[in-house]
Amino acid sequence: MENSLFHKLEIEAYRKGLQARSLEARRWFRGKTKELSGVNRRKLLRDPALERKKRPVPGDMYMYFYDPKHRKTLPYYDAFPLAIMVEPTRDGFYGLNLHYLSPMLRAKFLDKLMETANNNKFDETTRLNVNYNILKSVSKYREFQPCFKRYLTKGIEGNVARVEPPEWDIAIFLPTEQFRGKNKTHVWGASKRMI
Repeated sequence: MENSLFHKLEIEAYRKGLQARSLEARRWFRGKTKELSGVNRRKLLRDPALERKKRPVPGDMYMYFYDPKHRKTLPYYDAFPLAIMVEPTRDGFYGLNLHYLSPMLRAKFLDKLMETANNNKFDETTRLNVNYNILKSVSKYREFQPCFKRYLTKGIEGNVARVEPPEWDIAIFLPTEQFRGKNKTHVWGASKRMI
């Protein structure tokens, strides 16, 4: 994994003595990712730390390029989602696109979602156990509202890239959101008002 951005950041954090999933590690990842001068999304999808998949699995986090069916009528959309797959549909899936939240709000929301994980290993077996009914009925998950989106398979360019659970804390801070129609400041403000 010598050319892996994720691996490079993990090694730097380890050398600094930061414990995985700690507040200090998150703050460091956030600061470090701010230093990145533009992330090449196509290159990132080929990162050795990510696993290419044809079909997403509920409870996993994915990155991919997306071209929505109704892009001309949407006020804005993210062309490079960072989504947790919630439920499959006949022609795609429902997901939580974390890019609709500011980075620190993403981290707080991910912490809440981690309470639903099937285990505490935080490895390739870890998955989140969320569905629409849980998200809608539990008030502490109110951040889901602006993030919950439907994705059509035919709008996904190529395969999706699965982000392994150990890399989730890095992925949420990477500046990879690619909003069309409005800028990220506008989107994050609208999301905060919705919450």
